[in-house]
Amino acid sequence: MDQDEILLDTEERMEKAAAMLQSQLQGIRTGRATPALVDSVRVDVYGAQSPLKQLASVTVQEGKTLVVRPFDPGTISAIVKAIQTSEVGLTPNSDGRLVRINVPPLSTERRRQMVARVKELAEEARVAIRNVRRDGNKHAEQLEKEKLCTEDDLKALKEQVQELTKNYEARANDLAAAKEKEVMED
Repeated sequence: MDQDEILLDTEERMEKAAAMLQSQLQGIRTGRATPALVDSVRVDVYGAQSPLKQLASVTVQEGKTLVVRPFDPGTISAIVKAIQTSEVGLTPNSDGRLVRINVPPLSTERRRQMVARVKELAEEARVAIRNVRRDGNKHAEQLEKEKLCTEDDLKALKEQVQELTKNYEARANDLAAAKEKEVMED
């Protein structure tokens, strides 16, 4: 692995950590209805666990209601059961053709719990980013041990890895701050 490969690998892995945080934050409930709330729901149909979005279209109606329209009406009871047993914490209502999910406003206490969860996820992302930095620095030190780069090159490479770390940690902090603000809004 040469210096460019180390930097590229490090940046790629840090990008994955930031993308993972972003996807986890989309599933955190705010006061508004959004199809992302049910993205993590997996439905047991046709003998397999399938993501809800592969079995139905999910839309927002009147800002506070999610409407789930199954592609196959025969899966409606399995979809209702999956939403009820998921960690989403919402109650689905079915009329036989589609499923409506009312998204009630969050209490102040629940909002605080959500913000705490956002902070946990952001810290997990920052730890993942720092672990990638550690790995990048190990690879760089290995290059120097194998006499494939000079001490000055090693120092410059470590500085570049540190710069990437700062940028991705800042991105994780920005994502978390934006989600906290969204959760605390009425």
